[in-house]
Amino acid sequence: MTDNCILTDKQITNKTRRIAYQILENNVNEKEVILAGICGNGYIFATRIEAILNEISDLKTTLCEVHINKKNPRETISTSIPKESYENKSLVLIDDVLSSGSTLIYGVKHFLEVPLNRFKTAVLVNRNHKKYPVKADFKGISLSTSLKEHIQVEFSENSSRAFLN
Repeated sequence: MTDNCILTDKQITNKTRRIAYQILENNVNEKEVILAGICGNGYIFATRIEAILNEISDLKTTLCEVHINKKNPRETISTSIPKESYENKSLVLIDDVLSSGSTLIYGVKHFLEVPLNRFKTAVLVNRNHKKYPVKADFKGISLSTSLKEHIQVEFSENSSRAFLN
């Protein structure tokens, strides 16, 4: 399986840091940014971005977990914080992999029901085969893969990796 490794732990750390700087640069005039991680790996990735943002800046960050059924994203979407907490603020919707775009686009739809100052998306891996017209504003790596291939990200404290299956 190591032959199919597309991102090592060090590469993931570097790409996460770069995305954190991009989010900071994009929100230079904001007082607070909401980091909305899609449940599972998206939320883990959001916590890593938040840790770096807290290290490099005084920008207030608030983590939000987005509960979405990835197999059926049309089901009701909920968040770990109330809508009033992110209303009229800058928000970044975060996931680990952008594959077909269905999870991200339904997440975007959920947040568009609330007025926001700024809305961006961030992913660690952006696949170039999307069914939906959604893009990642901040991305770690873009890959052109076949439709049969699957990208898996494994986050752990000691060694994180991204694999192509």
